Amino acid sequence: MRETTIIRQLRAGDPAGLEALMDAYLPYVSAVVWHILGRAMPPEDGEEVVSDVFLAAWDQAEDLRPGQIKVWLAAVARHKARNRLRQTGRTLPLEGEALEIPGQADPADQLARAEEGQLVRAAVDALPHQEREIFLRYYYYAQTMPEIAQRMDLNLSTVKTKLRRGRMKLKEQLTREGYVHEA
Repeated sequence: MRETTIIRQLRAGDPAGLEALMDAYLPYVSAVVWHILGRAMPPEDGEEVVSDVFLAAWDQAEDLRPGQIKVWLAAVARHKARNRLRQTGRTLPLEGEALEIPGQADPADQLARAEEGQLVRAAVDALPHQEREIFLRYYYYAQTMPEIAQRMDLNLSTVKTKLRRGRMKLKEQLTREGYVHEA
């Protein structure tokens, strides 16, 4: 079924749209959730997070766009999985956006990526609240600048400026730590 049909059905409140969405994306959403949760949660919790992702798609069907469903689902899955970990007192670094096959990477590379991820998370967390929120919405939740402006009730130019400032501050922090080299 085409994405436009699925979106139209979801917006109309037709359960067939949700069923088609789940048929198309359940394995993908499950992989994203389990990549983040790993063995930190029992299977029932992971299944609940996956269900919450599709419930969010049902409740927020107006946010879905053709060609963007997979990105939207992945962003929501990452967000919900990380929130579930935080509720139990666990956290993850920002890295880990791309799914990896366990056992395929060199342990030294994995350790370096984990350290870099922790540094990036700390640098993002150090941004002022509004800049951090804009930064995460744009890069982590794949929202467009106009969407961010609308949802945060800001001017589009303000969003652009704060995003640029956030990138500059992040680059400064990472340069100080030796992870970004000046050209």
